[in-house]
Amino acid sequence: MSQSDYLKMQLQCPMPKLDFDVITLGHGSGGVLTNKLLDSGVFDILENDILNQRHDGAFLNLKGKTAFSSDSFLISPIFFPGGNIGELAVNGTVNDLAMCGATPQYLSLSFIIEEGLKMTEFWELLISIKWACQNAGVQIVTGDTKVVEKGKGDKIFINTSGLGNIHPKANIHSKNVKSGDKIILSGHIASHGMAIMSLREGLEFESQIESDTTNLNHTLINLIDKFGAQIHLTTDPTRGGVATVLNEVAKQTHLGIEISQNHIPIDPQVESACELLGLDPLYVANEGVFLSFIAKEVADEYLKELQNDTNGANAKIIGTVVEQHPKQVIMESSIGGKRVISMLPGEQLPRIC
Repeated sequence: MSQSDYLKMQLQCPMPKLDFDVITLGHGSGGVLTNKLLDSGVFDILENDILNQRHDGAFLNLKGKTAFSSDSFLISPIFFPGGNIGELAVNGTVNDLAMCGATPQYLSLSFIIEEGLKMTEFWELLISIKWACQNAGVQIVTGDTKVVEKGKGDKIFINTSGLGNIHPKANIHSKNVKSGDKIILSGHIASHGMAIMSLREGLEFESQIESDTTNLNHTLINLIDKFGAQIHLTTDPTRGGVATVLNEVAKQTHLGIEISQNHIPIDPQVESACELLGLDPLYVANEGVFLSFIAKEVADEYLKELQNDTNGANAKIIGTVVEQHPKQVIMESSIGGKRVISMLPGEQLPRIC
């Protein structure tokens, strides 16, 4: 969320005068302070007809095949170049549903807040959540708030769960992946992870590295409208990065995957940051790109369509599914050699999503 976007939303949702500057344990008690917190922020900013019922759950009308997803977000720092944990939480679950071929409709939103979080910070997170929901076209319809003692959290943890109807043309599943499928990456990799790491390490570049967090649902639905079941699989390489996701697909399908290092899109500054810190960008987390496994007959047309979308301007075909070396990912390096790309063995970059 850019500063101008935040200021516009802030004008729409001005912060009221409150009796408290920070969140205390009392705000998680379920009593007066909890209701003051919810009434002076959560319900006012995120209000809609379903949430306004303030019931223990939400009453929803869903038709047809439905996708359901849940995710938890813990990141330090909670504000980072290009976004924050609130925006990230909405986009993360929206994108998980989109990868299933669904149109996200409803989200739950639950906070675990550490005692001492500034109300100004919480307010900014709520505004970013509202902005992200509006961009994605989803509603927060139920949720929960808990407060833990200082030292037992990391400012705030957020859980979001989501529901959405599967597009009638979608048939997205790893079982559909077959030899010959082209693998398309929608944009620059490693931007999110390196935005966090550069901030932690105090690295400075000509321009600031920003997280790529964004909602991808509109992009995916447009592609499904045109290509339908010829889209065999879509998945977003968040934790573990592109390398880990490709390995997961190879193992699930019992097929091999071949990729080219020269075809993998990456911003030069992000690449430099990875080199400085000794990190392989293939294993760094992303929050605004996705991988598509596409029938080879339509791969070029699919790529052109994706490149016409803001979220796919830097998209490239990075590889192919093959019958050779089943369950393995092989990369041709920029100097012509080949090496096995294994799954992330440990934690390369902690606390980034």
